[in-house]
Amino acid sequence: MRPAAGGNVVLTGFMGTGKTTVGRILADRLGFGFVDTDEVIESRFGPIHEIFERDGEEAFRDMERSVACELADRRGLVISTGGRMMLDPECAACLEPEASVFCLTAEPGTIIERIGDTAQRPLLAGPDASERVRELLEERAEGYGRFARVDTEGRSAEEVAAAVMSLLGL
Repeated sequence: MRPAAGGNVVLTGFMGTGKTTVGRILADRLGFGFVDTDEVIESRFGPIHEIFERDGEEAFRDMERSVACELADRRGLVISTGGRMMLDPECAACLEPEASVFCLTAEPGTIIERIGDTAQRPLLAGPDASERVRELLEERAEGYGRFARVDTEGRSAEEVAAAVMSLLGL
């Protein structure tokens, strides 16, 4: 599953699975550039929770599509995506053809522990963030199942990066 010459590595998966942390480690090990799509969006439009409040979820999804299409022609990157980005057909069509895509996973309790304050996470709004995580994971299971799975449970970011490297044949 080695990335094509100059191809990209894309990390997807639910929030709190370590995509950004692992992505930075992988980029360093591979000698690739690193892009976090949420960071790109926030640098242009402000914090994601504010985008959701101000413009709504669909506007945020449009921003994701725009960033995915911008990255389509770039190579030699590790790309950490928003948790739903690769489930969007347009985003996937932009990023998948030249990439090895991995879905990082974790148990709902671990996700809640890792993300901490859920107030800044608009998709987890409501009285029971743990239940909402379970619901969203169930909704996304089929879409996430299309990608090579890397379990982050009980592993350090370095160990997860090593697992991805192994899957890449490196």
